[in-house]
Amino acid sequence: MVALARVYGAGPLALSGIASREDLSPAYLEQLMMQLRRAGLVAGSRGAHGGYTLVQEPSLVTVGQVVRALEGPVALLECASEMEDPHCCEKEKDCPSRVVWQKMKESITQVLDSTTLADLCREEKA
Repeated sequence: MVALARVYGAGPLALSGIASREDLSPAYLEQLMMQLRRAGLVAGSRGAHGGYTLVQEPSLVTVGQVVRALEGPVALLECASEMEDPHCCEKEKDCPSRVVWQKMKESITQVLDSTTLADLCREEKA
């Protein structure tokens, strides 16, 4: 996604170019792109000048959106998940460490949701 953010507005980026630059298998990258397309984060085009582009500008796409598209809801433990089941653990009411896991999940989601692809591109240049 950072590779696409770097060239945002310059047209599609070929999957083979991303794969070689990021040292990823093209087949694996294609699977990732399918998930990102389903999530509405990237668009693909075919043809000689085809490839993938971000649907929105990099400053509007958060790392949290990318992580959730590829990995699902943020979940450290079943009882500290964005898809929390209120009765997932029989020790839930008396668990002294649950509050720590909840705070960790909240901290992680805050960082993911407040960091954009544009932020990552800026960090890369620094």
